[in-house]
Amino acid sequence: MLELLRPVLSPTLPQLRRLALAGIVADVVIMSTGAAVRLSASGLGCPDWPRCSKADVVASHNAGQTLLNTWIEFGNRLLNFPLVAIAALIFIAAVRYRPAGAPGGPGGMASPQTGGHRGVGPRGLVLLAAIQPLGVIAQAVVGGIVVITKLNPAMVSVHFLLSIGIVAAAVLLYARCTVFEEPPVRGDLRILSALLVAVTGAMVAAGTVVTGTGPLAGHADTPRYHLPLAGVTQLHADIGWLMSGLSVALLIGVRLSHAGPRARRASWWVVGGLFVQGTLGYVQYFNHLPAGLVWVHVTTAVMLWVAVLWLFFTLSSGIRLDTGQVAVPQREPEPADR
Repeated sequence: MLELLRPVLSPTLPQLRRLALAGIVADVVIMSTGAAVRLSASGLGCPDWPRCSKADVVASHNAGQTLLNTWIEFGNRLLNFPLVAIAALIFIAAVRYRPAGAPGGPGGMASPQTGGHRGVGPRGLVLLAAIQPLGVIAQAVVGGIVVITKLNPAMVSVHFLLSIGIVAAAVLLYARCTVFEEPPVRGDLRILSALLVAVTGAMVAAGTVVTGTGPLAGHADTPRYHLPLAGVTQLHADIGWLMSGLSVALLIGVRLSHAGPRARRASWWVVGGLFVQGTLGYVQYFNHLPAGLVWVHVTTAVMLWVAVLWLFFTLSSGIRLDTGQVAVPQREPEPADR
C-alpha cells in the first residue's frame, strides 16, 4: 500500500509532473462533459442544487425533463468526485515534494530550482497545486448558481471561463515540473506567444457568448443574450482569424530562430489545432449548429487552449521570472529502485 502511495507521499519531480498531467486531462474531460450537458438541452436535467431535485438526491424523472436529460446532468455532477480526488492528490504531492538535496529529498546537491525551470521552488508548486482543489470548490459554487438562476447565460459564461482558468493553472504546474533543456528564444517571440494566449482567451469568451445567444443555450426555456447571432458569430470568427495569423507568425519565427524541437512541435500543434477548429466552426455554422458537431468544436477549443498555453510556457522556459536570467536546466534523479 505504501508503495502505491509513494508517488504522492514522496514524489520525485517526474512523478509530480505526471500527476499534473492527470489534472489537465481531468479538467478537459469535465469541461467536455459540461459542454455535452448544455448542448443536449440537459442543463436543467437536475433542476435543484446540490440535490438533483427537491425530492431526490440522485437522478430521477423530473417534470419537463426526460430521464436521459437528468442522467446526463447528474452524470456530469458525479464526475466531480474523481476530479476532487485527483486535485487532492496533486496538492498532497506538491506539499510532500522535496527537491534533490533538500531535507527529505532524494539526495545530491541542493538546488532552489525545480526542473531547472524559472527558479520555482516547492512553495511555488504548492501554491499552483492548491488552485486545483480550490478551483473545484469554486466551480461547484458557480455551478449551483447556474442551476438556481435557470442557466442565466452570463453565469454559464463565468462557469466556463473559470474552468479555463483552472486549466491554465494546471498547465502551468505541469510546465513548472518539466525540465526544459532548450535555449531560450528571442524576446519578440515570447511577447507574440503571450499575445496569442490573450487572443485565445478572448476567442473562448466570445464562444461562450455565441452559445449563449444561439439555440443551444442549455434548455429551450433558458434566457439568452439579447444579441444578433450572426454578429457575435462573426466576431468569434474574426478573433479566430487573428489567432491564425499570430500562430502562423509564431511558427515561422520559431523555425527561423532555430528554437529547440519542443518549441517547434508545440507551434505545429497550435497551427494544426486552429485549422481543425476553423474547419469545424464553419461547417457547424453552415449546417445550422448540429449539437454533436458543436460539442466537438467546444472540446477541441479546450484542447487548443492547452496547446496555446503549452507553446507559451515552452517559449518562455529558459527565463527565470524573478531575475530575467537564463535558468540552467537540472534534472532530478529518479529513485534508484525504479
